[in-house]
Amino acid sequence: MKNKIFQSFMISLFLLFITTSVGIGKTQEVQKKTTELSITSWLLLGPFPTPLPALHKENKKESVVKDLLKFKEIDISKLKPEAETSFKWHDGHLANWKEIKAEENSIKLSGDDVNPTIAYLGVYVDIKRWTEAKVSLKSPQAIRIWLDGEVVATKAKVDSTEKEKTSVKGRKVSADLKLETGKHLLLVKTVFDPSLNSEWTLKGVLSFEEKFASPPPAFTLSAEKQMAITHLLDGSKVVGISVSPDGTLAALSIRKTLPPSDDSESWVEMYRVADGRLIQTYRGGTSISRVNWAPIGKKFSYITRKKSEGTIWIVDLKTGTSFPLLENIKNLGKHVWSPDASFILYSVTEKGRKDKSGVKRFKNLADRQPQWRDKSYLYKVSVPEGVSQRLTAGEFSTFLNSISPDGKKLLFTRSMVDYSERPYSKTELFSLNLETLETQLIWKGKWFGRAQWSPQGKKLLILGCPSAFGDKGVNVPKDLIPNEYDYQAYLFDLKTKKVEPITKNFDPSINQALWSKTENCIYFTTTDRSYRHLYRYDLDKKKFSLIECGVEVIGRLDIADKNPIAVYTGSSASSPPKAFVINLKNKKFRILQDPGKKDFGKVRFGNVEQWTFKNKRGTEIKGRVYYPPDFDSTKKYPCFVYYYGGTTPVTRDFGGRYPKNLYAAQGYVVYVLQPSGAIGFGQKFSALHVNDWGIIVADEIINGVKKFLEAHPFVDPQRVGCIGASYGGFMTMLLLTRTDIFAAGVAHAGISSISSYWGEGYWGYGYNAIAAANSFPWNRKDIYVNQSALFHADKITTPLLLLHGSVDTNVPPGESTQLYTALKILGREVEYIQIFDQNHHIMTYNKRILWTKTIMAWYDRWLKGQAEWWNDLYPAK
Repeated sequence: MKNKIFQSFMISLFLLFITTSVGIGKTQEVQKKTTELSITSWLLLGPFPTPLPALHKENKKESVVKDLLKFKEIDISKLKPEAETSFKWHDGHLANWKEIKAEENSIKLSGDDVNPTIAYLGVYVDIKRWTEAKVSLKSPQAIRIWLDGEVVATKAKVDSTEKEKTSVKGRKVSADLKLETGKHLLLVKTVFDPSLNSEWTLKGVLSFEEKFASPPPAFTLSAEKQMAITHLLDGSKVVGISVSPDGTLAALSIRKTLPPSDDSESWVEMYRVADGRLIQTYRGGTSISRVNWAPIGKKFSYITRKKSEGTIWIVDLKTGTSFPLLENIKNLGKHVWSPDASFILYSVTEKGRKDKSGVKRFKNLADRQPQWRDKSYLYKVSVPEGVSQRLTAGEFSTFLNSISPDGKKLLFTRSMVDYSERPYSKTELFSLNLETLETQLIWKGKWFGRAQWSPQGKKLLILGCPSAFGDKGVNVPKDLIPNEYDYQAYLFDLKTKKVEPITKNFDPSINQALWSKTENCIYFTTTDRSYRHLYRYDLDKKKFSLIECGVEVIGRLDIADKNPIAVYTGSSASSPPKAFVINLKNKKFRILQDPGKKDFGKVRFGNVEQWTFKNKRGTEIKGRVYYPPDFDSTKKYPCFVYYYGGTTPVTRDFGGRYPKNLYAAQGYVVYVLQPSGAIGFGQKFSALHVNDWGIIVADEIINGVKKFLEAHPFVDPQRVGCIGASYGGFMTMLLLTRTDIFAAGVAHAGISSISSYWGEGYWGYGYNAIAAANSFPWNRKDIYVNQSALFHADKITTPLLLLHGSVDTNVPPGESTQLYTALKILGREVEYIQIFDQNHHIMTYNKRILWTKTIMAWYDRWLKGQAEWWNDLYPAK
């Protein structure tokens, strides 16, 4: 009896389990509700009747349409559907993209009665959040589907049976899509086969789960879009510029990525300055990075490289000839023309001897760097004969600074280790007589940058640190130590040895200096607060004047030797880089070339506004705000707070490794602030960086963010994230030990322990020679311990993403690894992503894309409550 009761109980329990399990399964199915969005309008290009190729009957009949579908009439990336824009077919026929509306969600096309007919259809999918979706197309005819230039589905077989002729004609072809925030192009190629009994119809549907419906995807025919990472990385970019001596020609160095590979292509385009006309392109297997103009005639030189060897080429535009001056020089460096164009100076690197024992005794701290034992020396080669002469040798590398106006002497520097005082190295400046090879030591000391001769050869223009000549260039109160990164300019009289500090009372920091050969002045490009400006220094009046150049951040500048003409590159907060020309006499400038005009033509940017606040000392702290392109002040937005906090400001250039426009396009308000200690605001301001290591900066960021939130009610204070890199990564780590106002943080290449960075990084001790002047782990615990996040990791409760290049030689990966270890043991929310084979900056094309997406997915997870993108990039299992 007991056994029967037990058996009955077990059977009941089993049936209950089965019933419960089935019920759970049904519940899960019900919960997975999907929404369908029909494509009701398309942009149509064509149809184009396409005669079959000669002798096509020798091929299988069924392969004809398949071959037409696969055949590339054009690079798909060049098809940019936009209503009423024209496209020329291979037979010369000019067709326009035209809107075609669906009837009952299906469109119908007309094909040729004899020949196959091709048509392209395009529609844009506007995505407001990362979404998983499925696109499904039904058509009796052959179709191929692309999403953003990538094939996602193909149906090569044409349906011809009556059975397949239902109200929604044709078989369905589908593709699963993962759509990131932004606008995506869905492009369809369809081929009509007149030999089969089938209509030419097409119906399109996008389906997605309910969780991706807030806000839902939308179809649009508008080509206007928001910025994507591909806009930043793809397309042609101006990376260098130079002008001929007479100012009539400009050479632009162009680089273009070659996705999906990590390779790139470089070439040179030659433009006529007067009208901006392109007159010559040097491209195709040469990989020219830049050109050097000869000071006489219409000649220039450039270098081509093959593995470790380089060849210097001479091009004569007047005769249309070119020839190799030096061929296959191993480890060839840079080169420069002499004033009379009779010779060229160039450098060659001699590789240090490799120790095959597997053991290395370091000669000094710099010897940790793999290339430190390499030595670079100077050489001279005659033009056009190509006869070379070695100019320098010795224990240390020699670096060319300038050639005297008469071409008889050159300036070179060399540096050596000296641990007796900061910055633990000294520099020697020599002049070298090119006839006798006799040298004269002009100057020896520390904090030296570079030098150039005046046009008359009587003075030198020297760029260096505030302390390069003792206190002559220093402009800080006695209780402060100058920030030696705040570059200054000096005039040095070769006869009297007298030094004149010309920028001591000039707040901007010097980047580049060009002594005019047609005016009694010097042109400087500067870091000027968050801008990079061009200034003219009048040597007679000893006065600086700002020159308006049409950009917020000027890049490379070159000035013609014989005319007041200059060319330069530049960008602004919402304006991609361009090449410009300016008449320095009348100050009129214009665009010479805009390589991003086509790529960015339809990109819509949000506003960028200045926003400042006063810190506790009453100093105004500069900042700016990037708004989403579709900003609505009645809504609440998540926010990025970006900073560097180190010795240089976050300038207003476009793009960069932390593209604020891209973050804004993802639906974030981006606040950029510039705390105390940066160059470009005057020496007193930059000196606050010395021996601070975040003491002042952390307070300013925290107080600044609080004031920013008070002043901007459309920012949700519960959804604010912070992000920084290098010193900025250090600041992220430190901030999260001091405040809980952030919902998430990102630290790329951050410093978690100042002492380990100081001792391990290749340049840690050198950086701290300035940033922590005369301060060391043994005498300043308040800096090395108190300001290091590792020693306060228990105070971090904010979700933190750590990013680091695996071979970072500036900030070693251990800085992220040790904080990750601490936070894991503490049970805190932390992720650590290491990017293999990347140094301090993530440069490889595909890795940079993934790295950028990682940052945005992390913030979608914590600031938008949307973890799907992150989980897709980094699945739990």
